[in-house]
Amino acid sequence: MLAIIGGTGMAQLACLEISHRRIMTTPYGEPSSPLTFGKINDHEVVFLARHGYGHTIPPHEVNYRANLWALHSLELTRVIAVASVGGIRSDLTPGVVAVPDQIIDYTHGRKYTYHDNTAKSVTHVDFTEPYCQLTRGRLLEAAARANENVIDGGVYGATQGPRLETAAEINRMERDGVDMVGMTGMPEAALAKELGLCYASITVVANYAAGRKTSVHAIRLEDAHAVLEKAMVGVRNILEHAVELDVD
Repeated sequence: MLAIIGGTGMAQLACLEISHRRIMTTPYGEPSSPLTFGKINDHEVVFLARHGYGHTIPPHEVNYRANLWALHSLELTRVIAVASVGGIRSDLTPGVVAVPDQIIDYTHGRKYTYHDNTAKSVTHVDFTEPYCQLTRGRLLEAAARANENVIDGGVYGATQGPRLETAAEINRMERDGVDMVGMTGMPEAALAKELGLCYASITVVANYAAGRKTSVHAIRLEDAHAVLEKAMVGVRNILEHAVELDVD
């Protein structure tokens, strides 16, 4: 079974034929929302709204540990996370969809590991490749089958939020090698790695990052929401094809 984590712009999954919802508890508290079970094109899928169904949970308050633990308990095959980002690299313009392959973490103070029990020995988890290459490949293949253009690769910079970044911060991130900026990529990806989940992300560029092009002086959030609403149609199309490829 495939799991989909919906972010800003995807609090619900319109193409999902819902069978039931399940409220779950974990050793780390409650997930952001009840898990929604159903089918896309006769393939079983579970959906989780990262920010809650009313989009009321800000990025720094998301209970990432509970979210990933709840999904892990279902013995899933893989997890696809949908997220909105600001575009830094010149080709990451509003409305573009990308499948990132690397992360730089700028967050702080979040519950970022399951290995924080001092009574146990220290556990290190390799994070050289933060995303599952098999799941990334499935997303790229699904996009090709859906005739949707996506960019293969890119460095996701995860910031704390909920405020957006300054132009100077974006300049620093660009010097660091960041291509797109968002607020939910970490610790979500690291926790998935700790649990052995085959996790990858599909990102939608909602706006130019601060200081870039039309965002040179300010980011117009109403424009970003309009871009997301339009672009998510293509993302849903990709997801409908991705479930067809979820064969192991």
